Formats: sequence, structure tokens, C-alpha cells
Amino acid sequence: MPLSVSDPTSHSAYKSGALALAVAIATIVAALGFEYLGGYLPCPLCLEQRYAYYAGAPVLFAALVALSAGHRRSAGLLFALVALAFLGNAALGVYHAGAEWHFWPGPDTCTGVQEITTSAGGLLDALPQTNVIRCDEAAVRIAGISLAGWNVVVSLVVAVLSLRAAAASVRPQ
Repeated sequence: MPLSVSDPTSHSAYKSGALALAVAIATIVAALGFEYLGGYLPCPLCLEQRYAYYAGAPVLFAALVALSAGHRRSAGLLFALVALAFLGNAALGVYHAGAEWHFWPGPDTCTGVQEITTSAGGLLDALPQTNVIRCDEAAVRIAGISLAGWNVVVSLVVAVLSLRAAAASVRPQ
């Protein structure tokens, strides 16, 4: 089922999908920059929120390739899957941001509570491995919003763009 336009990049589904891909890639690059250049180590919830980007970017690319090849229904399905993944990621971001604002408790795995060894030698050996990054404290806030909060915003943007691409890819042009 080829696209009705000669240039697939002029199709509205392609434009929305390409923009979603660009936003997803820019966001994960920024997150990695904060980590490796800025020194802001991610907590376990931050790392989990990256999964949607790591999986979503290649799927968005595959959807764009499918759309270019004229496989509109397949592309629409891929775009819809990405939208669902990013809606789930937005929900995870809301949970994380809520834990940072102390609206509810965060997971036990990243609240800074650890078992302490009872031997002096064991304590000295454990010190280098003890590096708990807390999920209930924002490492940085930009315009009053933590990175988890910004992840909610970006995830919703990617989800909306992906839904637009999904709808446009199955709609006759």
C-alpha cells in the first residue's frame, strides 16, 4: 500500500514520526550528557525511565523505514506501540517526580537505606561499593521541575507525536 505522495518525507505521518524520533534521541543524549559530562548519577528509577528511549528510538526509525517503503499499516502499528511505551514512561515519571516531592514513598531500593556490615573489616571493604543514588531527592531542578518531571513532559510529547504519526499513516492522503 504505497503512499499517495511521491516523496514519503512529505507525508504528515513521516513528519510527526521523524520529529518524535528527533525528540527521543535529543532527550536520551541530554540524559547521558547530564550523567557523563555533568556528573549527575542516575538513580534506579532514572535508569528505568531510559528504557522507553532505548527501545523507542529504533522502533520509531523502523516505523519511518516502513512508511517510506509504503507499509503504512505496519508503520502505524509501530508508531502506536511507541506511543503506548511513552505513555507508560510518563506514568513512571509521574511516580518518580511524586516521590521526589514526597507525595508518596519511592521504592525501597533507592531511598538510601542499606544493610550495614557488623565487622570493621567488612565495613571498610563495603565503603567503595556503597553509592546509593536516592530516588526521592531530585539531583537538579530546571525551571523548578526535576529531570523526572521533564521526562513526563517529553514522554507525553513523544507519545502525542507518535499517535499523530500512527493516525496519519493509516489515514488516506
